[in-house]
Amino acid sequence: MQFRTLGNSGLQVSVIGLGTWAIGGGDWKFGWGDQDESEAIDTIVKSVEVGINWIDTAAIYGLGRSEELVGKALREIPNASRPIVATKCGRTNIGNGDIGKCLRRDSVIAECEASLKRLGVECIDLYQMHWPEPDEEIEEGWQTLVDLKQQGKVRHIGVSNHSVDQMKRLQAIHPVTSLQPPYSMIARDIEADVLPFCGRENIGVVCYSPMGKGMLTGTFTKERVAALSGKDHRSRDPRFQSPQLEINLAFVDELGLIAAGLNWTLPELSIAWVLRRPELTSAIVGARRPDQIMQTAVAGTRNLDGASTTAVEAALQRRHDALSALGNVQTPKV
Repeated sequence: MQFRTLGNSGLQVSVIGLGTWAIGGGDWKFGWGDQDESEAIDTIVKSVEVGINWIDTAAIYGLGRSEELVGKALREIPNASRPIVATKCGRTNIGNGDIGKCLRRDSVIAECEASLKRLGVECIDLYQMHWPEPDEEIEEGWQTLVDLKQQGKVRHIGVSNHSVDQMKRLQAIHPVTSLQPPYSMIARDIEADVLPFCGRENIGVVCYSPMGKGMLTGTFTKERVAALSGKDHRSRDPRFQSPQLEINLAFVDELGLIAAGLNWTLPELSIAWVLRRPELTSAIVGARRPDQIMQTAVAGTRNLDGASTTAVEAALQRRHDALSALGNVQTPKV
């Protein structure tokens, strides 16, 4: 496993982080379907055993369920092997399946206390504002994170899904340690300005969905997509629906040939591709079973060569041309 320094924190983090969005289950708006609790805990424990030293979660994942499972897993991991824990605030459960957006001071403090309790820790290693919404509240939310850091409730503070202009506003108050954006072969928006800005400002970048919510794993077919549970939010994602689905599956077939030429799996190629960027600190890889994280953790040992990068770029261009031919289609950033 390779390690990189997270921004200005001094933390050495594995280039693969375990993402726990999916283990929150399916009983909320952005769920991934039902989750077996014992498998979730075993997955977290196994991730540490295979060299991953940090876990990413959020208060809203499963409406607190993900944090609870992380907390249970932490109690099974020896203190000497305890992973770095990152979580987030700013998204709240307002009932009836609706998600609230709030960065007011009282709300952030209450979320932090609830996260500490669910995780069973006295201090959160990395606390992040989940989304910059409402935009007019980001300074208040950020100042609250600064205060929580000074109080010893959190060690380092970062943001998720923020733009360059929003990070500049926050930098005027306190340095931003890290940014967590979506980034994959099929979600490349951050390449133009976000990554260069983070590189200049020494802001660590820990991307999520490097495998495109599973699309870039090579395990999807039209039949599997059609069988997705209504509790799985991907069933409503345009990239998993016609006509984008067929284009994406053809693209994945091309990637499979490139991966085979390297004697890699497709997930290894997808993860190594995002990590090729020097601004990237780590890629967050979701897993719901121990065998899944065992298969993807090896990507933390891979380095993509120039010829393979060029081959991927050619396949990406063909995908872009096919999508452009469709006309005005929705291509989500996340």
